[in-house]
Amino acid sequence: MKFGVVVFPGSNCDRDLIHVLEKVLQQEVVVLWHKEKKLPDFNRHDCIMLPGGFSYGDYLRSGAIARFSPIMNAVVEFANSGGYVWGICNGFQILCEAGLLPGALLRNINQQFICKNIYITPADVASPLSHSLNPGSAYKIPIAHAEGRYYADQKTLSRLQQNKQIIFQYCDEYGQVNETGNPNGSQLNIAGICNETRNVFGMMPHPERASEEMLGNTDGKLLFDSFISYADALEVDVIDDLLR
Repeated sequence: MKFGVVVFPGSNCDRDLIHVLEKVLQQEVVVLWHKEKKLPDFNRHDCIMLPGGFSYGDYLRSGAIARFSPIMNAVVEFANSGGYVWGICNGFQILCEAGLLPGALLRNINQQFICKNIYITPADVASPLSHSLNPGSAYKIPIAHAEGRYYADQKTLSRLQQNKQIIFQYCDEYGQVNETGNPNGSQLNIAGICNETRNVFGMMPHPERASEEMLGNTDGKLLFDSFISYADALEVDVIDDLLR
C-alpha cells in the first residue's frame, strides 16, 4: 500500500512519521504539501496520514486553521469514498475540526503541556489499528500535547461505545482503565477513536516515536504492523473476488 503524509505549516512530526513508514516499515510514502488540491494516484486501499505538530502555530484552536487548508477538501473526499485516513496528535485534532471524527480535543485537565510515556490498551480489536493487538494488554506510547483531553456530549459518547468506535483508552501499566492511567482527563479515558465505517482514525499518542529498538520501545510499531497487515489482507480479498 501507499502512504501520503500531509505537511502543514508547523508540522513537526512529519519527518519522524516518514522515516518510520519508509525506513522501518518499508512502505511507499508520498509527501503532500497542504496547498495541494488533489491526492495524486491514491486508491481506497492507501492511507493519508495527518502528522503531529503545531499546524499554523495552534492559533485559535489546535487544527482549526489547518482544517481549511486546500488539501483537506481532497482528504475529506477521499475519506468519504472509503479511503483510509489516520491522524496522530495534531492530526487527530484536525480530523475533529474537519468533522471526519466526532468530539473535540480540549486543554489538558492540568492546563499544562504533557510530554511523557503513557500506556494505552485496545478498547476494541475490530479496528485495523488494533486487530493484531491483545485486549487488556498495556502498550507504552509517548504523548506530547497541551490540548489532548477528548470531549464529547453524552449522546456522542454513548454512540461511540455502542458502535465500538473507541479504539484505545489510556490505562495503567497493567492494562487497567482507571483515573490513575488517564494523563489528560479525557472522557472515558479515550486515547483514540474511529468513524462509524472504520476507515478514519485519530489518536493522541505518537506510535511513530516508539517504533525502533534504538529508542528503547517498539510498542508503537505494533500499531503500524496491525494496520498494514489488515489493509493488505483486505486488498488481497478484494482482488481474489474480482478474479473469481
